[in-house]
Amino acid sequence: MFGQIRGHLGKISHNLVRQKECQILEGHLFPDRVPMCITIPPKHPVASVIGFLKGKSEIAVARQSGGKERNFTGEHL
Repeated sequence: MFGQIRGHLGKISHNLVRQKECQILEGHLFPDRVPMCITIPPKHPVASVIGFLKGKSEIAVARQSGGKERNFTGEHL
C-alpha cells in the first residue's frame, strides 16, 4: 500500500503546509513515518499545526486509497 500512496504524500503534505502558512524545509518518506523539518510562523501553535497535518493527511490518504468521500467512522488505516 505504501508504494501506491507514496507519490501522493508529497503533494498532500505541501498543500496542507501551505494552508497554515508554513514551509517544508526537509522531509523523508519511510513506510512507518514521515519526518519533516517545517518552518512555522509564531502566530500558529506548533501542536496545532502538527495535529492539522496528521489529521488532514490521514483523511486525504484514506479518500485516495479507500475510494470513499466521507464517513470514516470506525475505520483504521
